[in-house]
Amino acid sequence: MTTAKQIRMAMVAMTAILTAHAALAADQQTTQTVAVTAPTAAAKRQIVVSLEDRKLALVEDGQAIKVYSVAVGKPTTPSPAGTFTIQRRVANPTYHHDGKTIPPGPHNPVGTRWMGLSIKGYGIHGTNEPKSIGKAASHGCIRMAKADLEELYPLVQVGDTVEIVGQRDEQTARLFGTGATPMPQNQPILASNVPAIEPPAMAAQTAAAAPATTKNVQATQNKTAVAALAVFAGAL
Repeated sequence: MTTAKQIRMAMVAMTAILTAHAALAADQQTTQTVAVTAPTAAAKRQIVVSLEDRKLALVEDGQAIKVYSVAVGKPTTPSPAGTFTIQRRVANPTYHHDGKTIPPGPHNPVGTRWMGLSIKGYGIHGTNEPKSIGKAASHGCIRMAKADLEELYPLVQVGDTVEIVGQRDEQTARLFGTGATPMPQNQPILASNVPAIEPPAMAAQTAAAAPATTKNVQATQNKTAVAALAVFAGAL
């Protein structure tokens, strides 16, 4: 066999290999499928405060994931009942009231965190009187112990709903159990005239799974390569 003829046969064999791989790649592309998950809405989150129980729950999709004891408004300065939203979050706030200014620190009446509500002048905050927790002792705000407040703070965002329940109901019984501390009969409850502000819609999230092939591509590649090499070997 002449050298020129061997070269021609080798070129034929290489062409067969390239053609086979091109066909395989095209087939693989057409047989691949992509699984895409449906959009999943973010969990619905809210804070529920029971004035009778003197407790606060962080609720997601109807389930309490955190429950804390709190101080609520005293009879002369009751806490407002109603549905509100978180409008402001401040770490290490400066306290301003009646011309007094108290910087962040152990003497600050609102503690280390402030979560202001959509009803002016009220919020969820800490205290410099930790023994008041669990009592009707505040000026209407919801007081929390320092450790509890600092645990809750990063879990709450502006726009989250805050429901303050004045009289014990089915929801608070489910969240806090049946062992309530009854509110004194003369304990007034401040009814809010401020309309509830709906929180902004939570952005939907989407996710895509990695492409999944419907056949064993590696096995096909191996068979094709072996066949093409056999042609090439016969040409030499």
